[in-house]
Formats: sequence, C-alpha cells, structure tokens
Amino acid sequence: MTVQFANYRLGFYVAVFLLSGTVLGLAAHFAAVFLPGLHHDFTIFALIVSSLTILAFLFTLQWAQPRIEVPVLFVLGVLWLAMGAWTTDVVGNRQCDAIDGATREGNISARQYCYETKVIQAFSWFLFSLFVIAFTILLNLISQAQRLGRYNIWREPIQELGWFGEWPGYYNTHQPQHYQGGIPYGMPMQMAPGQPGQTIIVQPGMNGAPATVQQIPMSTV
Repeated sequence: MTVQFANYRLGFYVAVFLLSGTVLGLAAHFAAVFLPGLHHDFTIFALIVSSLTILAFLFTLQWAQPRIEVPVLFVLGVLWLAMGAWTTDVVGNRQCDAIDGATREGNISARQYCYETKVIQAFSWFLFSLFVIAFTILLNLISQAQRLGRYNIWREPIQELGWFGEWPGYYNTHQPQHYQGGIPYGMPMQMAPGQPGQTIIVQPGMNGAPATVQQIPMSTV
C-alpha cells in the first residue's frame, strides 16, 4: 500500500462520513416532525441518499477494487447532485433570518426548517464536489498504474494504487522496488540465450546505474 494514497483516501472517507452523517441526522429530524404529512418525498430521498452513502463507504473502506469504487463514486456523485438540486429547489434564495419566528412549518418554526434545509443544501453540493474530485483523481491514478505496467489494476485491491509520482503496490516509494533476483518492477528486460538449459537476463540500470546481467535456468523464465 502507498502511504500517501491511503492517507488521502482515508481523509476523503472521514469527510464523507461526517457530512453524510450530518445530512442523515437532519433528514431523520425532518422525518420525525413531518412524516407522513409534509415534505415526505424530499425527506425520504434525503434519508436514502445519506444512508446509502454511509453503507457503501463502510463496505468499500475495507473491500474495494478500482472497478468497484469507480462506479460507486459515480453513482453517489449523481445522487448528491440530485440532492443538492432538489434542496436548492425547495429552499431557493430564501433568507432564513428574515422569516418570522412565529411562522410554523409542521411542528417546528419555519426559520428552523429553513436553516436546517440550508445546511443540507450546502453539504449536498460539497459532497457532490468531493465525489467529482475523487472520481477524477481515481481515474488518473488508474491510468498512471497502467502506464507503469499494472495492466490488471482494475481487478486488484485499490490499496495497490500509488499517488501521483509513486509506483503502485509499494509502501511509500517513489521508485520501483526490486523483486528477489534484482528485477525492478515495471522496467523492461531483455533475454538472450546462455549456456545450455540457461538464459541470460539483461536488466537496464536505474538512474544511470550499469545494467544488471543474470544467468538463470530456463525453467524459471
């Protein structure tokens, strides 16, 4: 696992958990005071989107591959876009502090309802922005890993991805590590026949170092 990618991904997950949890709490409050009479469609949708986000992230936090996380980020991003647009349609450009405190919205004051809806609106748009950024970064990191030779990275654990400038699959490294036998990951190698039953592997040197020449049995190639 690369440390930078793991830390940034964890930070993204924590932010999404906190923001989604806040929206879920406000939606649950709306459900308690409004359902089933008022704002039922909006309240139920807010409950579904925030709950689905938390459940999906609890699953992908430990078990995820790029081919799973990419569509998850896309779908959740679309849902939060819809949530933000719907909330904007509900609250509009209303100035909450200008609302008469005596005006009621169900069992709560209209001013309190306005403030809480504004919070849902702001958090929904912020979450949508986070998902767009995460989706874009993830696609770029997958493309980088494929350029570095990890052609099956879509099916590998997502922790194998490296951050920008890092090699995938290695712990906090900016250059490829060496496998046993001195063959660096992702570097091209050339093979030539050697003694009977053996072959010679010529591995280009890194950072100007001389090439590495190895003679190994044919059965291991």
